[in-house]
Amino acid sequence: MASGRKVGDARRKMDVHYESDRHDWGTPQRLFDELDREFHFTRDVCANRENFKVASYWDEGDNALKQSWEGVLWMNPPYGRGIGMWLKKAYQSRATATIVCLIPSRTDSRWWHNYVMRADEIRFTKGRYKFQGAKDGAPFPSAIVIFRRKGEASDGT
Repeated sequence: MASGRKVGDARRKMDVHYESDRHDWGTPQRLFDELDREFHFTRDVCANRENFKVASYWDEGDNALKQSWEGVLWMNPPYGRGIGMWLKKAYQSRATATIVCLIPSRTDSRWWHNYVMRADEIRFTKGRYKFQGAKDGAPFPSAIVIFRRKGEASDGT
């Protein structure tokens, strides 16, 4: 009986690696600046007035999932259970937009296989990022996932 409690306790301690009360961690500025120099973003699709990275952004009240996505978009989606909806929207918006996503590298997730594996490019990052608003580095690895507008080459042409 005691060993069952220990297993349960260990699982609860690991939950911190997958769940958080907060899902709006700001993108590390240095990472964003590097990607913005490459892509020249026109909108941040998952932002609020404290963490937006592009002057034109959608916040929770705008409900970006119901908007028409066009241009070159930055997406650091909420990392909760709904992340799959965001990746589905990015994948489906490739006819009118290029979407660059910062996501947790969760290669065992259904959303990873359904959408990320269909991306035009996946960049696995080295190390773990310290997100704005966090006191420590992320307890998970990240990936940059790029869905390119159909017909757009990787050099932006």
